[in-house]
Amino acid sequence: MFSKQAIALALSIAAVEAAHQGFNYGTTKTDGSYNYEADFKTEFQTAKNLVGTSGFTSARLYTMIQGGTTNDPIQAIPAAIASETSLLLGLWTSGGNVDNEIAALESAINTYGESFTKLVVGISVGSEDLYRNSVTGAKNKAGVGINPDTLVNYIKQVKSAISGTSLSGASVGHVDTWDAWTNGTNAAVIDEIDWLGFDGYPYYQTTMANGIDQGKSLFDDAVAKTKAVANGKEVWITETGWPVSGPNEGDAVASLANAKQYWDEVGCPLFGETNTWWYMLADAGSSPSFGVTGSTSSTNPLFNLSCNTTSTSTSSASASSSTSSSTKSGSASSSSVSGFATSSRASFGVGHNTHPATQTSTPLIVATQTASSSSGTSASNSGSSSSGSSSSGSSNSGSGSGSGSSSSASATSTTSFNSATRSTGSAFGALAAALVLAIAV
Repeated sequence: MFSKQAIALALSIAAVEAAHQGFNYGTTKTDGSYNYEADFKTEFQTAKNLVGTSGFTSARLYTMIQGGTTNDPIQAIPAAIASETSLLLGLWTSGGNVDNEIAALESAINTYGESFTKLVVGISVGSEDLYRNSVTGAKNKAGVGINPDTLVNYIKQVKSAISGTSLSGASVGHVDTWDAWTNGTNAAVIDEIDWLGFDGYPYYQTTMANGIDQGKSLFDDAVAKTKAVANGKEVWITETGWPVSGPNEGDAVASLANAKQYWDEVGCPLFGETNTWWYMLADAGSSPSFGVTGSTSSTNPLFNLSCNTTSTSTSSASASSSTSSSTKSGSASSSSVSGFATSSRASFGVGHNTHPATQTSTPLIVATQTASSSSGTSASNSGSSSSGSSSSGSSNSGSGSGSGSSSSASATSTTSFNSATRSTGSAFGALAAALVLAIAV
């Protein structure tokens, strides 16, 4: 017989080892209005209760700033506290608003204390800044990014800001695309962070065969290339998905059936094994639409989200809706606040011209910049410039492979998640499994 203490130890170890999973979240709705605490709470509860799923209890954020303010903390934080949702924090670093992002982070720590900081999985300093500061990003008018030296400086500023606070143990990373990570001129960023965030969409990889049957192999190849340059650091899947409706991209067809296949082949092996934030919970009205449910309050998914199943839909409408992308593309509305501009998507599966934190289309600022190919060869890119700013105080420059507001959920553990914790969990994983098995017997 095992003691109660041994049972508690086994369960706590198992909880620590479990990977976080969920969706991404922006600061606005598809109509452009801001999300507030009640809106975030609704989304978090929806993600937790999606039919056919479990464990979607984490949220990835793009910014620390509440929409409509200069540097007030985003109201996703009190919503996360109320719903026990873990958080992958994000600071938007392109556009020169880092001081306000850090001010919002510091204010959140002071305002909410450990009830907030214990939920933090990690902190992402920037999202796809290196992609936008590249040949591909400039070509696709993805907006102004930042160079690796500047990003490293921002990462150091964030580390300094959390030092000595209840967030001092949080792991700090950066989110970008695989072709940005494999660019040797960005190696200094990898050296400075604890983990690498991976954004990738085979749907947009139009320079190669990218039909749904190639989706898993394209995804796996891009992740493998990222891990090869990660110096042994963890690679977290921060954005991926397949649209349920929208235009064809090369061989890729947007449909419910294909979104289901991508979920099964790419998502299901990740869930519970690798920190994963799916794109996305709901984006009704956008084209393409990646939402797994039709609204932020509906727990009935558009297709069957159960893993280890061959079913392709949970509704009678799914079968007819998934038959052709041309039908879906024609019926999908083209919203100015959709969070996507498909014409600017890169062949690598990256790039759009809206700020994902606000999910609002803005004028692009494609400045002359020096960028490097993945081989490390420098090239100069010139583009036209037009300005635009966010009413939330954070710059509305473009984002790479990720899109607008997305929703994220992770495992149920609310303990601050860092590399050391992950290592400890892995080391004792077998012990936990053996104890739980013995208890069951």
